[in-house]
Amino acid sequence: MKAFDLNDIMVQLRTALEQDNLDAAIQTLEILRSPDQADLFAELDEDEQIALLAQLSPATSADILEELEDEDAAELVLALPTETASRIVDEMAADEAADLLSEIEPEQARAILARLEDPEEIHPLLLHPDDSAGGLMSSEFLALRRRMTAGDALRAIRQWKEEDEPVHDLFVVDAERHLCGQVSLRQLLVADPATPLLELLDPDMIAVPVGTDQEECARLMSRYDLLALPVVDHNNVLLGVITIDDVVDVLEQEATEDFQRLGGAEPLEQPYLSTGVLTIARKRVGWLMLLFVTESLTGTVLRHFENELQAAVALAFFVPLLIGTGGNAGSQTTSTIIRALAVGDISMRDGLLALWHELRVGLLLGLGMSLFAFVRALTWGTDDRLALTVAIAIFTIVIWANALGALLPILAARLRIDPTVVSGPVMSTLVDATGLFIYFTMARLILGL
Repeated sequence: MKAFDLNDIMVQLRTALEQDNLDAAIQTLEILRSPDQADLFAELDEDEQIALLAQLSPATSADILEELEDEDAAELVLALPTETASRIVDEMAADEAADLLSEIEPEQARAILARLEDPEEIHPLLLHPDDSAGGLMSSEFLALRRRMTAGDALRAIRQWKEEDEPVHDLFVVDAERHLCGQVSLRQLLVADPATPLLELLDPDMIAVPVGTDQEECARLMSRYDLLALPVVDHNNVLLGVITIDDVVDVLEQEATEDFQRLGGAEPLEQPYLSTGVLTIARKRVGWLMLLFVTESLTGTVLRHFENELQAAVALAFFVPLLIGTGGNAGSQTTSTIIRALAVGDISMRDGLLALWHELRVGLLLGLGMSLFAFVRALTWGTDDRLALTVAIAIFTIVIWANALGALLPILAARLRIDPTVVSGPVMSTLVDATGLFIYFTMARLILGL
């Protein structure tokens, strides 16, 4: 299939819709791949979307809904007649259908489920939270029996109905569906057809319990280069499989949440432009108020050292320089530590090692910054003692900021708080207040104020 200019296609689609020519609009959409269809579809008005969904083939409509955000897809499904919605949901992958149905009212979800050809594929997935392995897994997978031969396995693969599901690593179960191991498609192809699977399977494999957090599933698949990850219950019964395409969606979702938290805001559940102004304000106001209160600590410190400021007004010239440098140093450290935690480079048990590592980094950075600050203070015409005060203060602040930046994310993770919460504005606010205290304490000691 060749690539298309989506801008040109969008013009053709809008022209067809303006002329109430649904057939032409459908033909325009059907030449595209489903991700491109979804991108154009999202640009249309809701009335146009509903009209197209009702006229497109159920399979095409299902492909489009699978590409949309779950909340947007759910709104469209609710706007369709139940019979039409059921035909579309019937064409969706079980895990995608479960995600969609979990976004609508239980009564409406039951009405759609009642009209599906095989609702039992979806029912188990609705029992698990969306952000767990059970909510992420697909129940549409091929499991091989351990008493099969390589030839039996290949015949089962040829007869498997799920044509769109990739077949790379296959999982082997016993008669009670206990997970026994895995075998690759290549092994089956090169083995003698009479070879029992028991001789080919690898029992040393990674599986996750059904309640495992989706971020941990994504981390495991990334770390061990897995294309599929089996999900089991407490009895080691194979319940489903997480595939690499599911993990890509999780990584994008988790990265989006982390970026939003880095800015000091609660993550949005819907795309930015689909989220109301009041909702966005509500997501931000809590953090703004908390940061306002914590930032008032800076004012408290300034009031505490009011006499020192009056005695040496030049001290105030360096306040923005010092707190800015401390906040930047702390933010650099927190971002590094948070990333190391996310990819498994360090764990919560490595807190002291991370602290020692960052103390040495802070020592080197502090020495360099203090020398630079000393020279800069002299070029501003200050005396040697004030320049020395600034240099020692910035040296101490950088080390302190690095220490805070190393410990706070790990402490947050240990307390089961997202480490990104302590980064960005939170880190800068903490370093502002403590950095000022360090600065004025040094000024009192060195300048004798």
